[in-house]
Parts: sequence; C-alpha cells; structure tokens
Amino acid sequence: MPAEPALTPLHDADAAAPEPADFRLAMAEFATGVTVVTALDGGEPVGFACQSFASVSLDPPLILFCADKRGRSWPRIRSAGRFCVNVLGEEQRDLCERFGSSRGTKFEGLEWEESRWGAPALPDVLLAVHCVVHDVHEAGDHEVVIGRVLAVDRHEVVNGTWRHPMVFFRSRFGVGEPDAPIAPDPWGIGDRWGWG
Repeated sequence: MPAEPALTPLHDADAAAPEPADFRLAMAEFATGVTVVTALDGGEPVGFACQSFASVSLDPPLILFCADKRGRSWPRIRSAGRFCVNVLGEEQRDLCERFGSSRGTKFEGLEWEESRWGAPALPDVLLAVHCVVHDVHEAGDHEVVIGRVLAVDRHEVVNGTWRHPMVFFRSRFGVGEPDAPIAPDPWGIGDRWGWG
C-alpha cells in the first residue's frame, strides 16, 4: 500500500495559495455559461453580467450566483429583493458587453420588459430564472447569493432553430475558437462581469 502524501499544514495554506493573477489564469480553464442578473431598484433597472451561476436545490428550487462586494449593481439588486438571471445565447455578445461594462447606462436604448415578478427580463435570452433573494453568505471579496426560484421561462428554440448557450473559456467566447478575440476581462475594473 503506497504511503499517503503529507498534507500541507493549514497554517501554511496562505503562503501556498496562488497569487490572484495565477488563480485567475487557472480558473479560465473552467468553461462557464454567461448570465445577466437584473432587478428594479426604486423603479430603475440595474444589472451586471455574471458567469458564476449554478443550480443548488430542486426542492425547494434554489440557484446561486456570486457578486463582488465592490460592484455597483449588486447592492441595488440586494435592496430590490427580487431579480432575474438571464442566461445568454451564443449570439448575444452585445448583451454581455453592455452589462459587462462599467461605462454608460446598461439599459439605454435596450428593449426589455418587466416580468410579472417585478424584475427586468431581457429580450430573447435562452432562459430567464425569476427569483427572490433567499440568503447571502460572505465569501472573501464576494458574496454568495442564494435565490429562491419563483418561475422559469425557456426560449431554447427560436423559429424552429435550436439555440446554443454563450460559453466563456480561456478568456474567450466559445471553446473551439483559439484565435477568437479576448473577451472583456471578468476580473477587470468596475462591475466586472462574471464576478460583479
């Protein structure tokens, strides 16, 4: 029987942890989808692009996303209490760039509708997940948001054509395009999409 490897003592864990830039590069090896989290705060639509989204529980139906504590949109979404996670299709890079930017008004010139649950539903997204804030947990420089799902709207087929999700991998959109331009940096300044 092979000997078990010696574990690094927990008190040495911080010294062994990767630097932020190295950790960012490593995490780029995990392909994710891309969403836009939206809400109405005081009647004004707010939102940010987010790649840290997952289902948590089927009964009751729960999801999670991670939001940077320093982001401008997340505190307003938390205050609103209700939100929509808009899952983007591969053809919706314009929405990703719009909501991933810290510049300009994200909803300016954009057609959207208020869902019956009181949050902005973006046009033609692959999936809209309507939620209320169920719980929030601190996690380093982020907060893990648990949402209780109220309803879902699926739009996976449009005009008889099956749609594909937007995929983010190695800082690019898609997995089969090694020469694709670098996407907006999800760890950049402002509302950093994917982590904002």
